[in-house]
Formats: sequence, C-alpha cells, structure tokens
Amino acid sequence: MAKEKDILPRTYNFGLTVIKYSRTFSNTRESHILAKQVIRSATSVGANVEEANASSSKADFLNKMNIALKEARETHYWLRLIRDAGCSSSGEIEKVIQEADEIRKILGAIVSKMRKS
Repeated sequence: MAKEKDILPRTYNFGLTVIKYSRTFSNTRESHILAKQVIRSATSVGANVEEANASSSKADFLNKMNIALKEARETHYWLRLIRDAGCSSSGEIEKVIQEADEIRKILGAIVSKMRKS
C-alpha cells in the first residue's frame, strides 16, 4: 500500500512539471497541439490516481489505476514525439520522459499486483 500513497504526490508533481515544461515549446501550430495533448494525458494520470485513492471497492481502485496506467503510457508517447519533433529547445525533456517511464512502471506494478490478489 506504500506505493499507492507515494504515487499520489509523484503524479501530481509530474502533471505540474509537464504543464511548466510545455511553456518551453516553440510557438508553432504543431507545438500547441502537442502541448494540449501531453498536458491532458499527464494531468489525467494524477487525477485518476486521486480517484483510485478515494475508490469504494477493489474493482473501482483497479479500474482507476488501470486508466492512470494507460494515461501514463500515452503521456510517455507524447513526450517522445515532442522530443523527436524538436518542439522544445529545453534540455529537460529527457528528465521528463524518464519520470513518465518510472511512473508508468510503478503504476504497472500496482495494477499487476492488484490483479493477482
């Protein structure tokens, strides 16, 4: 249960980091579109973890954490696309991608553990 509690502030901070990071994107139509996508998915990770924390049943908890996992995977995708498309001149992208990957792995472990129990 410790990971479930630790993941709450981590996903909140991750969403906040992505919002702030998106401010470094170039001022192009494509960058604006990608910024909206990555902000939407990154903030959804934390929102679904919050919902899971307030779940009324194990099934509800698992459902919300699974959605958070899917959103973390999507966020990881968008961040890699942003990096490879050169939408930001900030050198911070690798750190943000690494955090997305770590969150994805933690959520995957939580979901896997809950499915087995």
